[in-house]
Amino acid sequence: MERYENIERSIIKKFRKTIWTRFVKAVNDYQLIKEGDNIAVCISGGKDSFLLAKCMQELKKHGKFDFGLKFLVMNPGYNEKNFQQIKKNAEILNLDVNYFESDIFDVVNEIATDAPCYMCAKMRRGYLYKYAQSLGCNKIALGHHFDDVIETILLSMFYAAELRSMMPKLKSTNHEGMELIRPLYVVRERDVISWARYNDLEFIQCACKFTDRKSEENQGKRKEIKALIEQLRRTYDQIDLNIFNSVHNVNLDTIIRYKTKGEEHSFLDTYDDA
Repeated sequence: MERYENIERSIIKKFRKTIWTRFVKAVNDYQLIKEGDNIAVCISGGKDSFLLAKCMQELKKHGKFDFGLKFLVMNPGYNEKNFQQIKKNAEILNLDVNYFESDIFDVVNEIATDAPCYMCAKMRRGYLYKYAQSLGCNKIALGHHFDDVIETILLSMFYAAELRSMMPKLKSTNHEGMELIRPLYVVRERDVISWARYNDLEFIQCACKFTDRKSEENQGKRKEIKALIEQLRRTYDQIDLNIFNSVHNVNLDTIIRYKTKGEEHSFLDTYDDA
């Protein structure tokens, strides 16, 4: 049996409960994939996006409906060592990848020195939408997982003074007919790490030019939130699940003010009618 076949088998067998079942649950619960979709899995080079690529590959082989699947890797300016590591992992995992170039790192370095991570993510998404669309795709799939979701919820509360969640799917506002999906939405990061270690896989970390700056504003906040959740988990092991479920169980009768479709609403709008 080839190495990639053992890796695929591990997803279905050893990590069936923690990865495969959760992946399929997100696909079904949030209706992420429909018959006839053409989906571009966007691989950044990290553990999450490579696992997503393999899960999507397995779903296409064993799923109940047919959809098109392509794998994309954009090189926004990686150093040669990191780019070669990405190519090596794609070969190990038996992924037929479409590679394309961009100059995002250089552009962001020039125009967004104060908030490079936000600008980089925004620009990367735009390039990925455009390239995926040129390949006939109507959706891009990103590797964000459960931990990304709950960290985003707390980040928005603590540092943006709003309640906002990372959505399981979004329609693009700038690329007509395109949609973003996050099939690892309920897969925990610790299980992704376990899968990578079990299969002796080595993936790149964040490989952008801004990592070395160690900017507190742009990189420290998410690490702070991650550490806080871990600390709270020691006293109550369901704390992360409760954070996740909180945005699935919003009671608008107890919300002071909220926005929807660009319009702001207040509890006072209907208070006297009760």
